[in-house]
Amino acid sequence: MTAELHSRRSVLASGAAVAGTAALALTACGSGDSGSGQAAPKAGGKVIALAEVPVGQAKSAKTPDGQEVLVAQPSAGTVACFSAVCTHQGCTVNPPQNGQASCPCHGSVFDALTGAVKQGPASQPLSKVAVKIENGEIVTA
Repeated sequence: MTAELHSRRSVLASGAAVAGTAALALTACGSGDSGSGQAAPKAGGKVIALAEVPVGQAKSAKTPDGQEVLVAQPSAGTVACFSAVCTHQGCTVNPPQNGQASCPCHGSVFDALTGAVKQGPASQPLSKVAVKIENGEIVTA
């Protein structure tokens, strides 16, 4: 009877370990929007020259601390900046084309000028990154 009891405990313990590992794996994959998961970049760092971002378009760039971002100039002298990390599950979106940035992992599409979701599975817009214009440069704010 002791061997049988020990055997049942071993089976139950093994099953619990497998279930725990599976739950951890599912949590790591995520089941919904993840947000950018990035800290705000340090203020005052140059991202890109204003002249490099055509009016009505967006470009990929990096903050001084290496975060990938999309920088847009929706109208002359107005800029917006968004994390390039898809809010669905954290992949980096492709550089903008035709006013859109698409995620290569699951197909989400974002408006490159506003960060808004145009096509899911992402349900949250790209995270805003605070920037301002100083001496013809777009810098983190």
